[in-house]
Amino acid sequence: MQNKGNFKTRLKIAKSKLNSDSSNKSNKSGTLLGFAFKLGTEFVAAVAVGTIIGFILDNWFDTKPWLIIIFFFLGSVAGIMNVIRAANRMQKE
Repeated sequence: MQNKGNFKTRLKIAKSKLNSDSSNKSNKSGTLLGFAFKLGTEFVAAVAVGTIIGFILDNWFDTKPWLIIIFFFLGSVAGIMNVIRAANRMQKE
């Protein structure tokens, strides 16, 4: 009889641990998806801002394709550096 009560107690403890682990996993996957969207958005925003700056300066100085190309690559490099920094920060956490 004592084994039956002991088994029920251990079963309740195991079920509660299993429920808490599954809720932590779903929170973690949502958080990781948020970080992925953040990294993608940071990269796209940096490239877009660089290209827009190049387009504005090209119209201003009348040097049509050159400044767009230069600032596109500068924006790409800035976006990659932002993603690397953010990934390092996430890895430390």
